[in-house]
Amino acid sequence: MKLTALVDNSRLNSRPDLAVERGLSLHIETMGQQILFDAGSGKAFCDNAALLGVEIRDINAAVISHRHHDHCNGVTHFLDCNTKAQVYFRACEETDYSFRVFGFKSNIGIDMEIFEKAPERFSFIKEMTEILPNIYVVTNISSKYQQPKGNKYLFSNSGKSCKPDSFDHELLLIIKENDGLVVFTGCAHSGVINMVHTAVELFPSARIKAVVGGFHLVGLPIFDSVGGTKEEIKAIGQTLESYPIDKLYTGHCTGMKAFGILKDVLGERLEHFPTGRSVII
Repeated sequence: MKLTALVDNSRLNSRPDLAVERGLSLHIETMGQQILFDAGSGKAFCDNAALLGVEIRDINAAVISHRHHDHCNGVTHFLDCNTKAQVYFRACEETDYSFRVFGFKSNIGIDMEIFEKAPERFSFIKEMTEILPNIYVVTNISSKYQQPKGNKYLFSNSGKSCKPDSFDHELLLIIKENDGLVVFTGCAHSGVINMVHTAVELFPSARIKAVVGGFHLVGLPIFDSVGGTKEEIKAIGQTLESYPIDKLYTGHCTGMKAFGILKDVLGERLEHFPTGRSVII
């Protein structure tokens, strides 16, 4: 598998020509298929793809991890650049999503007009589905472990009611290759350990070659604070260390402070994955 970060919060120092945004989009080449995992919040992933030698028009399927704007609003540009690929979302109630702290409120949900643009291009998944051979979208994510502490600032809003986001709009992408699994987390609002545990339960005899995506261990992004305590982040790293994972590639909403704490625990198994980086897994 070849994996390329089309957009993330940061970029390779050697690629100042690439755009960055607070969002995520990954390009995956595996088993003769090309997959887009998340589409960022705008056109940046498309512009970067052209500079990175990735043809958006050739992508066979797009999988959107959840309905926050920094992962899905770029879909409108994907539909302009690609005329064939189906776009997969988790089926859920239509609602708005917000970030709230200290009396401040910001809408962070998907632009619902995207679904009106080409309705036949969208599939809404209710249960684990093999969308292409050995490529699985998973909706039933384990709740064995706690969700990230940073979730406390995230809400769903229906009419006049406002409640903590349940993340019933979040999914997990698992790709099963001959030599193991690659697990894609998006933001891992359900908890990165829960996502790893889900993969292990579904494929108990398979090695996890890599876990890729954001882990949402940031607290308040503007301050890059840690969601929880240093000891709690360290404990997450220790639990991840106990699972059969070769490598973890992360960025976006993990937060650099939390990344540093995890790095102390996981060492070379954990790597930063900024815009422009490609790896063979």
